[in-house]
Amino acid sequence: MMVERLQSFGDIQLSKQILQGLSEMGFEEPSPIQQQAIPVALEDADIIGQAQTGTGKTAAFGIPITEKVNAKFQAVQALIVTPTRELAIQVAQEMAKIGKYKHVKPLPIYGGQPIDRQIRALRMGYQVVVGTPGRLLDHLNRGTLRLQHVKMVVLDEADEMLDMGFVEDIEGLLKAVPEEGRQVMLFSATMPQAIRKLAQTYMKNPRSVTVSRDELTVPLIDQVFYETRESKKVDALCRIIDMEDIGQGITFCRTKRGVDELVVALEARGYFADALHGDLSQQQRDRVMKRFRDGKTEMLVATDVAARGIDISNLTHVINFDIPQDPVSYVHRIGRTGRVGRRGQAITLISPKEYRQLRLIENLIKTRIRRRELPSLADISERQAENLKNQLVKLIQSDRLGNYRAIVGDLLEEYDSTDVAAAALKFAVEGANSEDRIDDNDPDVNHFGNTGAASGMVRFFMNIGRVQQIRPQDIIRWIAEESGIPGNIIGMINIYDKFTFVEVPEEYASRVLSCMHQAMIKGRRVSVEPAKARENT
Repeated sequence: MMVERLQSFGDIQLSKQILQGLSEMGFEEPSPIQQQAIPVALEDADIIGQAQTGTGKTAAFGIPITEKVNAKFQAVQALIVTPTRELAIQVAQEMAKIGKYKHVKPLPIYGGQPIDRQIRALRMGYQVVVGTPGRLLDHLNRGTLRLQHVKMVVLDEADEMLDMGFVEDIEGLLKAVPEEGRQVMLFSATMPQAIRKLAQTYMKNPRSVTVSRDELTVPLIDQVFYETRESKKVDALCRIIDMEDIGQGITFCRTKRGVDELVVALEARGYFADALHGDLSQQQRDRVMKRFRDGKTEMLVATDVAARGIDISNLTHVINFDIPQDPVSYVHRIGRTGRVGRRGQAITLISPKEYRQLRLIENLIKTRIRRRELPSLADISERQAENLKNQLVKLIQSDRLGNYRAIVGDLLEEYDSTDVAAAALKFAVEGANSEDRIDDNDPDVNHFGNTGAASGMVRFFMNIGRVQQIRPQDIIRWIAEESGIPGNIIGMINIYDKFTFVEVPEEYASRVLSCMHQAMIKGRRVSVEPAKARENT
């Protein structure tokens, strides 16, 4: 599917190839650390960045590196040093996405991977190498990693590396990079004396950039989520809109096509919605924004990129119809409400398989997002009753009911007048297909069939057991953390040598299966599936 292309990245000038890569990653505007660090890095200055994970610091150094390396020159021109193999892989993956259209290839180098494979890869000619200090130094000493053409060095999570005793390895790597024309970027959550000393020794007039994780959360925003099935998402959204007192709201979808489809679906149900995406001309965009500001549109439906730069001071609600793939995008989205000291609400719709993504967002913002139950039709009817009465009174008083009177007249010959009025009201509120809407008594659990569990429960099989030293408390903690269900509602747990059975309430079974299957526990990827019913039970 085509992705709308970023024309610029805030006020930072970047090449078209980099902007195309950022577009595909879903970036819309620079985070605070990116806004500060990228222009300084592009000027070749040394940088000391005080920033934690989750502030967007990888792109803060990844974008300028990718912009500055020569893709045609098959030699290592940038070296990124990270404390752990996980971070090395993560940084390399993000760099690969940023550099996709500039054809800049990053190579991760870390311990635990066969060294001969890394030696072969290094011979192929990568412009950017990302790795852990020990393994990088090993390659340097073997002569398989050559740093004579390196112009940029990044020390990522420098405080972690020093805590792990890597200071001598880091110094060994820095000494191997020619000092002439070298740019050093150091990122660290804290600035202990050892880091300051490192900076004094190996950096030239470094510029400081600082951003705290506090900037990632907006205290006046009430954050909630609703779980719904994919097929019922639009109806779930309509229920939420009906219950919430939305002054002006913006709903985010992942794609342009998703935006168009949702606008059509909302308009068919009688809501005033407008699309905002990359296919609109500036004139159309201005017209949409004017209608929204004038209150003629209840809901703007937008993609991340299209919403960039819009500033509506009294936005009351941000709704994530599609949960963002990148947790930082969530922060950008919800930051559009709760402005100027006003309270705002951020609502996210998720399907059971998206709980993992929700957990990543919660880890980033250091806040639990509250679960809410979808309002029932009874809740909505109660909420709307007064409003409907007022609207009906207005219509009766307008005395323009000619055609409808004829229909009602025919119906009254066969049906009770109260039933006719009630059916008309139901049609007005819920639409013609109201019986196909979300059934409040259908938790979508029947497909598990009989798994041999206690009544109201589903029994799952896991291919992990006593051999891996698994205890019941490990299973409870793992399920609770991964899927977000309370540990105290997990039922019977039977642990055998090589497998385990665990029972969870039916209503949470889909969610547990989506979150748990192929997840990691005790360093092992575990298979989770509905158990087969026990014989003679």
